[in-house]
Amino acid sequence: MSASDLPATPFDVSGAMRRIRRLADLSQRELADRLAVSKSLIAAAESGAGGLDTRVLARAAALAGLRLSLLDGAGNQIDGMSPDAARDLSGRRFPAHLDTLHSDDRWWRYEHRFDRPRPWFTFDRVREGRDAGRRTGGTPEDHHVARPGDSPQERKEQRRREARRRAEEGRRRRLQAAGWQRWDGFVCSCPARCDELDDWSGKPVHAEGCPCLCDLA
Repeated sequence: MSASDLPATPFDVSGAMRRIRRLADLSQRELADRLAVSKSLIAAAESGAGGLDTRVLARAAALAGLRLSLLDGAGNQIDGMSPDAARDLSGRRFPAHLDTLHSDDRWWRYEHRFDRPRPWFTFDRVREGRDAGRRTGGTPEDHHVARPGDSPQERKEQRRREARRRAEEGRRRRLQAAGWQRWDGFVCSCPARCDELDDWSGKPVHAEGCPCLCDLA
């Protein structure tokens, strides 16, 4: 049996409030005054006749040197989701039950509005897509937190640099295979257009007017 299969213990608001008052050594009226709420609200919560706003309960617990937390079925503390998690262009948080992804990760599921800036993150609106990703990569603990390098422009530039690095490495191997054992000092000066034309499956392909023509292999 996993922790998620264990029965949840009902939260006893009445007992918790009375414990808080006992530890804080406060009467109902004194506690109500400290929390800026009515005495009747405290009395109703203690008697079980009414509920209590979680924020009020958290402030009451703090007066007794306590804090609220989430526990799983095995009693392990579970942290809330990060307050710094990625948001959309309107500053809204993404749906908690779905998984965030970089907006260029699955472009076929992302409908970009060209009259607006491209967002850094989006999410898969279809649960089947989310579940497929979780089967292969596991369930992310939280949503992404935006970090340097996460913008679409920076990720595109990183992919371009990586493509050029691979192209350079491929040319180096081809030159060495042709007998050019001394690669030191040679600097490829092919323009980016060569990388776009070359699929690296054979001899290097060069754009018209390439000043390098490093296809000695």
